[in-house]
Amino acid sequence: MLKINVSYCFIVVFFCTLLGFSQKTENDQKVFLITMDGLRWQELFLGVDSLLVKNKKYVKHPGELYNKTWAESPLDRRKILMPFVWTQVVKMGQIHGNRTLGSKVNLTNGMWFSYPGYNEILSGRADDQRIDSNAKTPNPNQTVLEQFANVYGKTNVAAFGSWDVFDAIVNQKRSGVYTNCGFEPSTDYPLTHGEELLNELQRQIPSPWGSVRLDGFTHQFAKSYLDKHQPDFIYIAYGETDDFAHNGDYESYIKSTKNTDALIEDLWNYTQKSDYYRGKTTFIVGTDHGRGTDPIDSWRSHGTDIKGSDQTWIIVFGKGVKNLGEVTNGGQLYNNQLAPTVRMLFKLTQIEEKGYGLPMRLN
Repeated sequence: MLKINVSYCFIVVFFCTLLGFSQKTENDQKVFLITMDGLRWQELFLGVDSLLVKNKKYVKHPGELYNKTWAESPLDRRKILMPFVWTQVVKMGQIHGNRTLGSKVNLTNGMWFSYPGYNEILSGRADDQRIDSNAKTPNPNQTVLEQFANVYGKTNVAAFGSWDVFDAIVNQKRSGVYTNCGFEPSTDYPLTHGEELLNELQRQIPSPWGSVRLDGFTHQFAKSYLDKHQPDFIYIAYGETDDFAHNGDYESYIKSTKNTDALIEDLWNYTQKSDYYRGKTTFIVGTDHGRGTDPIDSWRSHGTDIKGSDQTWIIVFGKGVKNLGEVTNGGQLYNNQLAPTVRMLFKLTQIEEKGYGLPMRLN
């Protein structure tokens, strides 16, 4: 009788292997990689801009925005704008990029716009020769998402983005990484009732833009995936800040910044309530490019003709991160260090070819 049971188990395991099923391997390290498209370091570290907050050209309700966001001290203004970052994260992590205090973060790509910026973040190097536009061209570079999938399994990693180019940036077809971006409905079948509702709402609620959905949908699709699969590595790319800025809508740019701070807090609280994530998760937050400051109208734009567009910032907190708070005289960091830092955390093979960044020192 025992012999029959053992044989049966062997047959089941054999056929499950043939069909591609495997037991998920427990990994003590989890990573939430998050980007806020085109958020200037100036707002992150100094709060609302005094030259813009009451500027009627860019603010529909200047009095209301001023009353809700203004304080004389930039330390108070930034707490009003991003309370989670400046009341909680600053006490448990590292915030790099306040250039007024000698902490610098820059791009290494020479394009200073989104696709080249995201490629740099996700692959760990600039590729100006092959990635010089925002066209939906499949990324020729292997991202850290793809590298992770090849080692730990494709169901253990996912990417969610508000911009519809992320399928190409992640190169979903080649990498096999589940990617939900733009106005794509969830295809993570079988769908939960919540995912069915999100799909329906996304069809019914118009976005101001043709290629970027509202960040609330990206956030909720990502949380649904977290509930169902508990991936060890997830990438979430919020996009509203950049598009409201391009629209010249400073009021909405500020409101979206504050809202995204709350979305990141929601993700952190989610991990703290989960036995699977609590005490095991490192958060890495950054941006794909900066924006202009001088002349003041250049805040709307970025690119090689806009001074300051290569100036970015990095926030890290969670497992394995030494609490340095707001880093001062922190030297120079680059966006190409984010992918190598994820590789380090997951003990993946580092790429040591010319142009690839080095991991950040977290502790």
